[in-house]
Amino acid sequence: MIDLLVAGGGPAGLATAVHAALAGLETVVIEPRATPVDKACGEGVLPSGVRALAALGLEGPGGPGGHTLRGIRYVRGAERAEAAFDAGPGLGVRRTALHAALARRAEETGVRIVTGRVGEIEQHADGVTAGGLRARWLVAADGLHSPVRRRLGLELPGRGPRRYGQRRHYRVAPWTDFVEVHWSATGEDGEAYVTPVAPDLVGVAVLSTVRRGYDDHLAAFPELRARLAGAPAGAVRGAGPLRRRVRHRTAGRVLLVGDAAGYVDALTGEGIALALVSARVAVGCLRAGRPQAYEQAWRALTRRHRLLTEGLLRVAGRPAGARLLVPAAARAPSLFTAAVRALQ
Repeated sequence: MIDLLVAGGGPAGLATAVHAALAGLETVVIEPRATPVDKACGEGVLPSGVRALAALGLEGPGGPGGHTLRGIRYVRGAERAEAAFDAGPGLGVRRTALHAALARRAEETGVRIVTGRVGEIEQHADGVTAGGLRARWLVAADGLHSPVRRRLGLELPGRGPRRYGQRRHYRVAPWTDFVEVHWSATGEDGEAYVTPVAPDLVGVAVLSTVRRGYDDHLAAFPELRARLAGAPAGAVRGAGPLRRRVRHRTAGRVLLVGDAAGYVDALTGEGIALALVSARVAVGCLRAGRPQAYEQAWRALTRRHRLLTEGLLRVAGRPAGARLLVPAAARAPSLFTAAVRALQ
């Protein structure tokens, strides 16, 4: 019997596996796809996520590379509001580069990665059987649409408007070291997020309740579209619906980590950072012999993010509110800075 089986070999699953291996647990990751996997992702890592990567041994030459991020900027036409991080820099990084770096680190720490799917899950008094393996514990880090979460009856029906995301890269030099959030002129067309990820590359993600093609979404941001004209550098990746409601983060000997543990929205850009930090917390609970403590720890860890994201979604979900967001942030820079720093 191994100590820990991790379902899902993405960033959340690999971070969990590395923490477990560093803690002396025999760990196996089961994942059906080859590494790295490219997915729709804003690719911005907040300062807390950068610190979490350092704790995994991923900094400097051994890290994933990328582009330093200094803060967040809101843009609507000629109006601007920006706030710098004060807890260290963030990081813009290709998801594939981050995934590859985590996979290398997992191999270095002795994590075994097997190709396959979890399939049916059987829980016993002293362990879990899944994917043909038997382990003391199972961590499900299998993403937004987590099959393990659904199989265990932990998924709740969605509520509220459904939001979808799409992302494409553009071969242009970053014009800023801030993540730029562009709000549409009408307030009805969602947002566009520009993240520098390399000296000659930016990622542009669009989020909206309206389902249509990427180029149609980008047309709602004419100044941004003009800056990016003729420079697409890859395929469009999509994801959604984004909101995922979860009954509990634990079920017997199974813990949910990352997007599998529930998701509000990509609007505040904390997905990667929260996945990395919750991986450490989950392993800490297992090492302490208190897996039942993970639910409360997860809620405490994500509370500020969930409250801020929900509040911002309520405002942005109304065209009048979305139109007023950037002017209000520009007129109250201290409040906007406090909100940004609360997320870092």
